Amino acid sequence: MTSRVATCTCGSLVARTEGEPLRVSVCHCLDCQRRSGSVFAAQARFPEENVRIEGATHEYVRKGSDGSATFSFCPHCGCTVFYRRAAEPGCIAIPIGAFADPGFPPPAIAVYHVRQHPWLTLADTIEQYE
Repeated sequence: MTSRVATCTCGSLVARTEGEPLRVSVCHCLDCQRRSGSVFAAQARFPEENVRIEGATHEYVRKGSDGSATFSFCPHCGCTVFYRRAAEPGCIAIPIGAFADPGFPPPAIAVYHVRQHPWLTLADTIEQYE
């Protein structure tokens, strides 16, 4: 079984995963652009029972057009290491960058395609949804 480790910048907050992600995706919504500081956010979702969290967190609840999400971030360096969406109980999403693994599986899905920056090109294999 594949084991992976995601951490914040300072290493105080860690998410250890077992098994492959349920879904790897990118989101172009404006909230994810703001949260990630990039033109899209990339995340992997895992069953909650396959994720072990170590370290203290602070939380921020964001209410969006598709429900609320609770973002858990390091109280020391401020990096988001995981989040939970109310619409997906039993699932934990982890920003792919927190794994710092260039060999991480690529995204299969892109959402909020209408907000994608026009200069950005994604692989043709990625399904795109409005």
